[in-house]
Amino acid sequence: MGTDQKRVSGKALPVVLMTIFLDVLGVGILLPIIPQLLANPSSSYYLLPAGWDYKGGLILLGWLIAIYPIMQWLSTPILGQLSDRYGRKKVLGFSIFGTALGYVLFAIGIITRNLPLLFFSRALDGVTGGNVSVAQAVIADITPPKDRTKRFALIGAAFGLGFVLGPYLGSKLATPNLSFFGLFSTPHWFNPATPFWFTAGLSMLNLVLILTLLPETHQHIQKVKIKFTKSVENIILAGSYPGLRVVFPSIFLFWAGFSFFQTFFQVLLIDKLGFSQSNIGDYFAYVGIWIALTQAVITPLVAKRFKPHQVLKVSLIGAGLALFANLWAHNTTELLLVTPFFAIMIGNTIANSLSIVSMSADKFIQGEVLGINASVQALGQAIPAVMTGYLASIGIGTPVIVGGVVVILGGLLFNAVYKPPVKTLHQDLEPAAPMH
Repeated sequence: MGTDQKRVSGKALPVVLMTIFLDVLGVGILLPIIPQLLANPSSSYYLLPAGWDYKGGLILLGWLIAIYPIMQWLSTPILGQLSDRYGRKKVLGFSIFGTALGYVLFAIGIITRNLPLLFFSRALDGVTGGNVSVAQAVIADITPPKDRTKRFALIGAAFGLGFVLGPYLGSKLATPNLSFFGLFSTPHWFNPATPFWFTAGLSMLNLVLILTLLPETHQHIQKVKIKFTKSVENIILAGSYPGLRVVFPSIFLFWAGFSFFQTFFQVLLIDKLGFSQSNIGDYFAYVGIWIALTQAVITPLVAKRFKPHQVLKVSLIGAGLALFANLWAHNTTELLLVTPFFAIMIGNTIANSLSIVSMSADKFIQGEVLGINASVQALGQAIPAVMTGYLASIGIGTPVIVGGVVVILGGLLFNAVYKPPVKTLHQDLEPAAPMH
């Protein structure tokens, strides 16, 4: 990598990781709060419409969670195309502004007890939250193929950090008069809307950083025609794209299974272990710490000895088994004991699946191919979110059981049919450039 490339990388990487962190932070903040709105009748902010019973609340909760990945699925490939045509910086700036606006509207929806506004705000955030593929494309722009697993592990570390602080901040900022070891207490005016005002402010700060510090990393801007039906086309392409027709179905099954867990596990914690809003935040923070440690320490060490496809053959199966292990826990101690195994498998799967996708794509279409990957991921998150409410109404642990089965199926599929290519697509299209 030349001096100029290193300089661009040094400026771009921190800003992009901040963007990814804020995306995950927003999702994390929801985890302890949303169940209080629709799945906890004892909450003072319970918003279930008149005439709906508890099971109906679970179903409505599933739809409120699902609207974000559904809109993200529709918008992600469009944002990827726009970044290939107009550059990464402009698209990231636009999307972060939309994210900030979405948080503001969600906070207003909570205060005014306006359920339709909550749905609209999550839909808006989903449309602009498709920026994950653009952020990934920036990293692909500034990183040689041999280093991409390590760089994508940093995405996982940002993911883990957001997963730590999101639920923790969400639970603390939403709880008034909460004592911290007798040293101080949260203000009496804290409520479930407070975390969203806070995150909106962080998003605006991130927008300023993008506009002032982020260099344009896309050096192959092309006037591609924007296809607004690209999300549907992407799912079709995912099954036929050279070198990735096996990877994408496995990625879909992984995110689908993980989403069954992520969407409703907090409801299970309330029902099974009696967790409070604050307890839920503490637990997901603990999970996030382990994911961040995995991505920052374990994944880079594993990448030195094993290729991405070798890691995925183990981590996909392990992730499914880890979901079952979470369900096995009957008390808080047992739950905390299985978390490191769970985080290691999830963290390695995320980093190495991204690496395989990126290394299989030509440098001219990184935004498009990572957009396809993000579409597959978003659809994998959307479908379970819709289904989980109905499954939870059958049995509160059913979504986790289904999630474990789905992830293991993804691992079995990958082990059965994936064959590492002799050459990457980039190598097929043009000779490899010498590294400096």
